[in-house]
Amino acid sequence: MTNTDSLLPLRQADQFGRAVAMRLSSGTEELPYDVRERLRAARVRALEARKKPAVAPVVVGRGASATLALERNWLYRIGSVLPLIVLAGGLVLIHTIQTERRASELAEVDAALLTDDLPPAAYADPGFVQFLKQSGRGE
Repeated sequence: MTNTDSLLPLRQADQFGRAVAMRLSSGTEELPYDVRERLRAARVRALEARKKPAVAPVVVGRGASATLALERNWLYRIGSVLPLIVLAGGLVLIHTIQTERRASELAEVDAALLTDDLPPAAYADPGFVQFLKQSGRGE
């Protein structure tokens, strides 16, 4: 099979399309001007809608230089999701550390209250708080 054999169906389709266009255009001279213009505009819109949209190249930055990439592969997709995963992991780590610190601070306060000479109920007494303020011990 040669190249001319493979182009034969395309040529026949082109000839058929031209024949149909001539047949459709043959009666347009008798139509009023405004109808012809609307038909022409409709043909232009139909041809524009039929065109495939052009794919714009994507600028991808790599280090100190930028390159054009026409398609993205799986490595770029992983690279774009990876910072989100690291951010989520960092937030979970910060939350865990702060929870542990808060628990240890509360444990220290509880241990100080339990090992003190005063009973824990004394700290809740409003009179005791007033006593501490007047004596200069409570800060």
